[in-house]
Amino acid sequence: MAFDAYFLKAVLDELRQKLDGARVEKIHQPGRDTVILQLRCAQGREKLLIAANPAAPRLHLTASNPENPDQPPMFCMLLRKHLSGGRLKEITQIPMERAVRFVFDCIDEMGDEVQKSLVVELMGRTCNVYLLDPEERIVDCLRRIGLDESAKRSALPGLHYVQPEAVAKQDPMNEVDYVNLLTQPGADVLADRLMDALGGLSPLICREAALFAAGDADARVEGLDALAVGEKLQLFFYEHLRYPGAYYYAAPDGTPKQFAFCPIRQYGTCLQAESFGALLDSFYTVRDRRDAMRQKSQAVRKTVTNLCQRLRRKLEVQKKELQATYDRERLRQLGDIVTANIHRITKGQTMLQAEDFYDEEMKVIDIPISAILSPQQNAAKFYKDYTRMKNAEKELTRQIELGTQELAYLESVLEELGRAESEAELEEIRQELQSGGYVRADTGKKRMKAAKCAPMRFESTDGYPIYVGRNNRQNDELTFRLARKDDIWLHAQKVHGSHVIISCGGAEPPDDTVTQAAQLAAYYAETKGGQNIPVDVTQVRQVKKTPGGKPGMVIYHTYRTVIVNPYPDIVVDALNAEKKGDD
Repeated sequence: MAFDAYFLKAVLDELRQKLDGARVEKIHQPGRDTVILQLRCAQGREKLLIAANPAAPRLHLTASNPENPDQPPMFCMLLRKHLSGGRLKEITQIPMERAVRFVFDCIDEMGDEVQKSLVVELMGRTCNVYLLDPEERIVDCLRRIGLDESAKRSALPGLHYVQPEAVAKQDPMNEVDYVNLLTQPGADVLADRLMDALGGLSPLICREAALFAAGDADARVEGLDALAVGEKLQLFFYEHLRYPGAYYYAAPDGTPKQFAFCPIRQYGTCLQAESFGALLDSFYTVRDRRDAMRQKSQAVRKTVTNLCQRLRRKLEVQKKELQATYDRERLRQLGDIVTANIHRITKGQTMLQAEDFYDEEMKVIDIPISAILSPQQNAAKFYKDYTRMKNAEKELTRQIELGTQELAYLESVLEELGRAESEAELEEIRQELQSGGYVRADTGKKRMKAAKCAPMRFESTDGYPIYVGRNNRQNDELTFRLARKDDIWLHAQKVHGSHVIISCGGAEPPDDTVTQAAQLAAYYAETKGGQNIPVDVTQVRQVKKTPGGKPGMVIYHTYRTVIVNPYPDIVVDALNAEKKGDD
């Protein structure tokens, strides 16, 4: 991501347009590092999110509604006391730095008009938010830094606020002698040299500039035409720093992976969002939601992963034991040879030398026997071991088949946990595991009853409803209860994934609808990141539940297979439409 000083500058330009003269109505602090100001503007209400999180610092307008703690933190209470009702007068930025000052016209305890400032610093590990009084003294800050701590600037109530040191690099907004930059000693890689010389830019932007000017994001300075490359660099920064756009590179499912104020061409095709705030809101809302679900599902995921590992070890041992049973025929042969030579065995003998009449050359072989058993008992022991091996083969084959099915089921649960996007979906998976005896019920605490999730619903370009199961229990319900026998059933071939139903009411759906449903089946499967995925298509009446099988496991014999890619526009559009509906 490229939330650098110039991306922040573009965000602030948007804020100035939307928040001109805005008044502070409410202030919340949903997280340790996050503050949200609800502002009343000329066009309505807006929410300004300030995230001083060292791992993901940002500042933008948001439409999300994060849950607030029951008891507001002290810093939140302080901001409410000083800024509530204040009118935003000015937004300024320290040049080439991710530091912003919001100036508010406020009323103090005596009823006098005063100006107070909210300074937001988003510089990595030193992220902080300061509330300053009219004399530039710190009223309080999000992170207090003591006088005795090894920091360049202390941050304590009562101290004068000290701005970050000025960036000692050239400003790419001004005229830069790029020819001189390229001919003077410096880093060998062009992107690194730009990073060393220019302020306020991220490595991503420097690589983009190198790609534009030299044709390669990893271009080396040596051998470049300094004059031609310098002119292109001048053009690149002039165009994009003065006319920035909210560009992003997205994964095939439409999820933004990188963002910047210029096109991101080093990864391929990039897109443009409607605004910088919308881009950041979408990027971090999706990411935060997934991180939250990953944390909530961590305990269940760990349990299922351990069960899978235990099953794999057990299956490995059983397969070795099964392999050993394949040599049992030799035990029967040895029993025959011992029986034929009983008259040659004496008491206390531990080895019998006899001709192997199963060998064409009738070689003499040594057969170990027990000294404490009679000759007849020694022969019977070989037959008994042969029978035991024969029975073991049948039982091990059965156990391996059951274990393989159970492992496939648990792996499908892991795949579902990776796709779960809500507490309700996670609760359904947890209940499924409890009913299967894999997870113990939480008898010690009452869990809030989550609303039952419905299968995902999409619509093809031909207008046919397409339903997708979210987990194994939904797959069963969708296929065997909700779907009609003459509906169309789809599933990615030979991998874990969702059941997909085309609700066609007995009609033959168009090829485009089948293709789009197959794309959804490929998307909601283990093959999500692949291409040319085989998807089986049949009528629901051809699908039968596996006898004694786990939830979601089915068998079918009459089907056809289509080859699709999981990421066409129909999938992305449907996903975006569903997300908007959820919001």
